[in-house]
Amino acid sequence: MPVAALYDVHGNLPALDAVLAEVPEDVTIVVGGDVVAGGDQPSETLARLRGLGDRVRWVRGNADRELFPGEGGLVPEPLVEETRGRLSEEEIAFLHELPETQQIGDVLYCHASPRNDMDIFTERTPEERLAPLFEGLDVSTVVCGHTHTQFERTVAGVRVVNAGSVGMPYEEEPGAYWLFDLAPRRTPYAGAELKATREEAVVEFTERGL
Repeated sequence: MPVAALYDVHGNLPALDAVLAEVPEDVTIVVGGDVVAGGDQPSETLARLRGLGDRVRWVRGNADRELFPGEGGLVPEPLVEETRGRLSEEEIAFLHELPETQQIGDVLYCHASPRNDMDIFTERTPEERLAPLFEGLDVSTVVCGHTHTQFERTVAGVRVVNAGSVGMPYEEEPGAYWLFDLAPRRTPYAGAELKATREEAVVEFTERGL
């Protein structure tokens, strides 16, 4: 079954629409978390994805969870408050109640790691530090996001693929980054920009991560 993995849209509707225009109508779409926070059109972005119905398999990200009152985490409070003010209580509750993982065939989809929605690691993180996160999984592949950079590596015998970010990538070229059947894709669109270079992001996440 073909699967498109769309992670970290962050309320960027033009980026999302550009990607969806490239996804065939019979393809399952995994939305891998951090759907709306930080973007100009959080409610519209969520509505666009919900309008796809059963084609979408949802995964909750840390930014989705943190929109719910009382949840803490990684997202700066002013950004949380700004996004929260643009959403209805029903939309916030919907995001908070999403599952933490999805499994399709032999692939596990999570937001940050199989352990939680906040672990930070990059392609440079030593395997010995990551191995406890991936040992004992009954799957061959894990797809994650969270750090907004695409990469692939093997950890504890498990193929780990980072889908990158549709709406807020940290890469070398502007565009929307996603996966189609585990293969990396980049979709150009008008107004695309980078929030940081890949090198800046990897250095920052290396300092903050596992």
